[in-house]
Amino acid sequence: MASQKYLTGPQVLSRYQISEMTLHRWQKNEKLGFPEPLKINRRKFFLEDDLIAWERNRASGRAV
Repeated sequence: MASQKYLTGPQVLSRYQISEMTLHRWQKNEKLGFPEPLKINRRKFFLEDDLIAWERNRASGRAV
């Protein structure tokens, strides 16, 4: 079984070259379908596989 890799909030900001406010807006926009993070002690961790699937759906023009 492959291990799951999680990215921190700051790593996601860097990955997409966005601000914290943009990430917040992406998460609040249900139509965008941005992956929900795992929250531990008020820190956010995003499953990399979920981010990749979201990117592929966006590139293909399909909404999740």
